[in-house]
Amino acid sequence: MIRLFAAACCAIIVMAGTSTHAQERERLGYGRLVTNDIFGDMQDRWRTGSIASSRVWGRGWNGAPPERFGDILELRFGGEIIAPNDAITPAPGDRPYAGALSVGLHTHFRTGALDMAVGADMVVTGPQTGLDGFQDALHSLLGVSGTSAGVRAAQIPDGLHPTLVVEAGHVVSLSERARLRPFVEGRAGVENILRAGADLTIGQMGRGELLVRDPVTGQRYRAIRQVDAGYSFVVGGDIAKVSDSVYLPASRGYRLTDRRERVRAGVHWQGESGQSAYYGLTWLGREFKAQSGGQLVGSLRLKLAF
Repeated sequence: MIRLFAAACCAIIVMAGTSTHAQERERLGYGRLVTNDIFGDMQDRWRTGSIASSRVWGRGWNGAPPERFGDILELRFGGEIIAPNDAITPAPGDRPYAGALSVGLHTHFRTGALDMAVGADMVVTGPQTGLDGFQDALHSLLGVSGTSAGVRAAQIPDGLHPTLVVEAGHVVSLSERARLRPFVEGRAGVENILRAGADLTIGQMGRGELLVRDPVTGQRYRAIRQVDAGYSFVVGGDIAKVSDSVYLPASRGYRLTDRRERVRAGVHWQGESGQSAYYGLTWLGREFKAQSGGQLVGSLRLKLAF
């Protein structure tokens, strides 16, 4: 799998370097999204917190992905903390604690009527990430109890998990201000996932921009921005089949649910002076048989100009 990850990254780099375009590659945009259940149901459990960040380079942007694979390059960073419902004395069968960091290279392009995103991430798990210590330090600062020694000892161990990601989407214009984007996505690596869904956007913001999908919530954040000011409202959802998950190892007796659902909504805003914000809510369905229910997490991105 590591060889496949290396081959995928090399393919993107080689295709990017052999472009016949004379224009030099430049930085086109930056996007990020912070997700935490403190912005949602405030329960500090399961998919409790994550961050996604993207830096994009290319040879210009005309409002749509180019047709050439590798012309747009996205360097993607991520971090996530997953925890049992009770991080002090978890119930028998609750999911184990997990910390994960990732870095990846992705490309965005168009083939026919489809917008494609293809790339590879290296996901690092376990105590080597230092995320358990980071969370405990943050909880101590806020006066909240941290994770117990037993929970940390039973967390998902150190590992390197090459992960391939492919998404294909198609935008359907419903009106001048509304557009629907059905999509399918496949992931193979730290979790093996096949997913299908759709996102509806009402408003001009997002039109002619590059949006990147957050892996935890499915929320799409702006990485190349075009619109100067305004609002856009988004709603979406998807359903997935997960055949394997490093975070819920079958060797420990965890049984995955037959399907994994996500339902989301949010609003993009950008002001006249360059300030912008995004806030979204996502309902995440059960991921393993012993999970007592779904959860609600919130996603936030702020850009303030002074």
